[in-house]
Amino acid sequence: MGVDLSPSDAAAVDVSIVVPVRNEAGNVAPLIAEISAALDGRWAYEIIYVDDGSTDATSGQLAAMMRTRGNLRQIRHATSFGQSAAVRTGVRAARGAMVATLDGDGQNDPAFLPDLIAAVENGGDRVGLAAGQRVGRKDTGFKKVQSRIANGVRNTILRDGTRDTGCGLKAFRRDVFLSMPYFDGLHRFLPALVRREGYDIAYVDVIDRPRRSGVSNYGFFDRLWIGIMDLAGVWWLIRRKKPTPVAIEVTSHE
Repeated sequence: MGVDLSPSDAAAVDVSIVVPVRNEAGNVAPLIAEISAALDGRWAYEIIYVDDGSTDATSGQLAAMMRTRGNLRQIRHATSFGQSAAVRTGVRAARGAMVATLDGDGQNDPAFLPDLIAAVENGGDRVGLAAGQRVGRKDTGFKKVQSRIANGVRNTILRDGTRDTGCGLKAFRRDVFLSMPYFDGLHRFLPALVRREGYDIAYVDVIDRPRRSGVSNYGFFDRLWIGIMDLAGVWWLIRRKKPTPVAIEVTSHE
């Protein structure tokens, strides 16, 4: 459920911030305040929260804040479809040509959003994605090891040159994201898929933070076998990619 903007307002949105959440009621208000502090006066922006089937007070918190924040929108999934689906829903609804994403648990610091957005803007047509790369990880030791192994295996097979695809802080052009094939787990493989489309990747080091409240709802490669199948599928997509043919229109001259 969201609030429509008029065409003139929609045209004024430069950047859409997409935040996928599930059961993050305690993190909504402080994160929105931080996003606003990072972006106010720099870009015309909107914040799109995609509530992925929350069963707590997340939706109510967002609805209350929407009464005083005209640039805040909420879209709800009736049941949980996962993080990739939530991100895609937000990107499809975005009114900005530029989209930035971050997780809704507070571990991603919105202070890095301007650096990510600027990295894509400064890259011109060459850069399709700016990817946050976490330093000072605040996860448990087990999750750090799990992530390190998953990133190592992924990079060995896909050669995407990215040490950390699990970071939710990213910025990209909306049209580039929507041009890519969609599948559950897409958000884990954005660098490889963006490179497949012929774009470069910009990398921005970001400082990781502890979760503010609640427990983790989205994991990195928590479903091992599905993760392996996703990896195999992306490898196949990259191998099957063919160069775009150079087409020249021939006209007759009398």
